Amino acid sequence: MIRSTLIRVFAEVFEEHAGGEGPTLESESVLLETGLDSLGFAIVVTRLEDELGFDPFTDSADAVYPRTFGELVAFYEAHAPQLRETA
Repeated sequence: MIRSTLIRVFAEVFEEHAGGEGPTLESESVLLETGLDSLGFAIVVTRLEDELGFDPFTDSADAVYPRTFGELVAFYEAHAPQLRETA
């Protein structure tokens, strides 16, 4: 669920912010090479917080800078309240 939400929100923001269809996101996709700038990523994180109900960047005690899409998904999954409760 988190991965598919990330893909959908990223595509929506890419279309609105950068124009056109965004890149296909694979686990090894480097985030800095996706075509979104820092404002675009901030919009993605804000929309994900609205949709998922949490912001892992705020919740995390450590500064984290995911390099790839796979690292971003793993970071969100590791901090998802509903996933932590069942683990």
